[in-house]
Amino acid sequence: MVNLEWYRTFKAVYKSGTLTGAAEVLFISQPGVSLHLSSLENYVGYKLFDRTGRRMVPTERGKVLYNFIIEALTKLEEAEKNFQRSTEKHTPTISIGMCFETFQITLEPYIATLPFNVIIMFGEYPEMVENLEKGILDIIITPQMVPRNTIEYQPFSSETIVLVGGNDTDVAAFEAVVQQEDRTAVENWLKEQKWYGTTGDMEHLRRFWQLNFNKYPDFRPNYIVPNLNSIVRCLASGIGLSVVPDFLCRKEIENGSIQLVWEGSPKLENTLYFATRKKTIYEDEIASIKTIFLKVMTATPSENPLHSNGLTKMPSERV
Repeated sequence: MVNLEWYRTFKAVYKSGTLTGAAEVLFISQPGVSLHLSSLENYVGYKLFDRTGRRMVPTERGKVLYNFIIEALTKLEEAEKNFQRSTEKHTPTISIGMCFETFQITLEPYIATLPFNVIIMFGEYPEMVENLEKGILDIIITPQMVPRNTIEYQPFSSETIVLVGGNDTDVAAFEAVVQQEDRTAVENWLKEQKWYGTTGDMEHLRRFWQLNFNKYPDFRPNYIVPNLNSIVRCLASGIGLSVVPDFLCRKEIENGSIQLVWEGSPKLENTLYFATRKKTIYEDEIASIKTIFLKVMTATPSENPLHSNGLTKMPSERV
């Protein structure tokens, strides 16, 4: 079945004469407009516009289609406006992309307090950026910058990827090896331990190993669990090692259920960004989401039990 948004995009392109103009009217990206238009053209089976320079000139069949749908489309849009007025309240829906663990630690406790609807989406960061550009997502929490003309990145915090262990892990033995200042000995000691990892994702471990030992790890974790929060819980009840972002285990380090074994030398740090479209109609709602993240990420232990002292790192400049 044809998507009604394709018709709205078709109308916007027809009236504005450009993809850019249509994107501004619809508050979506230009690639999103192109995607809607090409989908409609594939559906009807013929070209609706001739691309002449920067102008979109409707074909004869495009003119026929426009004349055929404009009255019905106008009535639907008018009905939508009247419905909003009759309910006296329109509740927007904000779609947010982030990793599962970040959601659990930061936004999950506040969901019920938000005065608007929320859709949380998980996935790979490059895919999230594409969905942001297309208008499927409204904001992303990401440690990666994928440059796009329509997207802006705002740094708001940082994370350090740290080596943590269960309380039965012999940290004294590790510290003795570290004092030898022999990286090969340190690497060998670590490889002799039991390791935890997550399904299909060794990015943190690979980067940590590459930075500290100038090579990728040549072993796989002994225990593969669903996510990073699962790793922290598993370590709290046994022995073993893993590398995880510090903000995911601050509470456990503070209350002594797991140990901070090593921060690495040099440290592996990531900057965390808010990624949003440069033009959006949801500025107030997005600002509310940002406020929650800033509150959680900068809170002291007494203010927020998710955080322990000494591990919160903020950029030197706030944007």
